[in-house]
Amino acid sequence: MAPPREETVESKSSENLRVLPGDDLSDVFISTRGSKFRLGPGLRQEGETVVACKCGILRKKEPNDVFWIDNHQKRYVPVKGETVLGIVVGKAGDVFKVDIGGSVPATLSYLAFEGATKRNRPNVAIGDVVFGRLLVANRDMEPELVCMDSAGRSGGLGIMSDGGFMFQCSLGLVRKMLSPKCTLVKQLGQVMPVELAAGMNGRIWLRGKTVSSTITAMNAISSAEFMTESEIRLMVHRLQDSVSGMWSGIS
Repeated sequence: MAPPREETVESKSSENLRVLPGDDLSDVFISTRGSKFRLGPGLRQEGETVVACKCGILRKKEPNDVFWIDNHQKRYVPVKGETVLGIVVGKAGDVFKVDIGGSVPATLSYLAFEGATKRNRPNVAIGDVVFGRLLVANRDMEPELVCMDSAGRSGGLGIMSDGGFMFQCSLGLVRKMLSPKCTLVKQLGQVMPVELAAGMNGRIWLRGKTVSSTITAMNAISSAEFMTESEIRLMVHRLQDSVSGMWSGIS
């Protein structure tokens, strides 16, 4: 029989702590007692104890003291406030059914768009790609999407335009792309102009000037999942050389 894992308060309070389902992480939150903190995906509170419910690396975001477990995962669990990409799969009365990759489809009202009224209804068809924010997300109710902010503005949300391409990736890759420390999107935009929308449910929508540029951007993003920042810069630099050579050959 393998000996039990020995853990101390010092090791639990360190950064990049690797955890397994069922681990008691109460010692990590000793320093935060008396102050407010939020538990993100992978963590669950049972009484006064905090328990990990999936394996991965414990992360913390400051200054809001948000804790979550980062791991390689493709199955999406809806979380209130997250922006997601979905596909309209049906309509029931005045409500659209949108597949966001969860256990059940999300609902989207026709009034959840900027400027939408009973007379001025949005043009939504089955098969359209929707970029929205989760207004309701819990285990006892169907997720509910909206395509506007609290002020009634779209803010980039809504039906994605034609000519784009959506592909599936891991949830970790999306979080990496949206991290302020990651410069992939900024450097990629300097090489080729690409419209991009990243959903926290592991879906990315792209549209370039040409089909080849869209495919090139998709391959670059997919390859960057396990790369460091230096490796990403090197990849984009090589991509820039290849794109420049392609255009010079055409001219």
